[in-house]
Amino acid sequence: MSLYETVFIARQDISASQVEALTETFAALIAEGQGEVKKREYWGLRTLAFRIKKNRKGHYVLFNLDAPPAAVAEMERNMRINEDVLRYLTVRVDALEEGPSAVMQSRGSRDDRPRRSYGGDRHEGGRDRDEPREAPAAAVEGVEA
Repeated sequence: MSLYETVFIARQDISASQVEALTETFAALIAEGQGEVKKREYWGLRTLAFRIKKNRKGHYVLFNLDAPPAAVAEMERNMRINEDVLRYLTVRVDALEEGPSAVMQSRGSRDDRPRRSYGGDRHEGGRDRDEPREAPAAAVEGVEA
């Protein structure tokens, strides 16, 4: 059997449980076609780069598949018919990625970064904000510049 990666985007106004039901439906179609879903990831509700069918956001889901081409074609046919699916893309790959995808890895590393502090410990131009500004030397001496 062939290896595939499929990502589909569902409409923003359906709930996460409806997206899960949609995911189960597509996984069942693959199983009926003697295929197997090796990995599935829900990437969450993300902002789209441009509007698709009046939607600014979409629920992203990734499948890693080990299935015959006929099963993948049937899944894509059902995605095309389903009005809750905005876009989908299936790519044939040589090997399936083990572990979390790049999207899930970047989401985890984002939490590891130190948080910025907007308190009094920030410096503006080498001085604390609470320190009074020094007057220019010309103004102190009374000399015009």
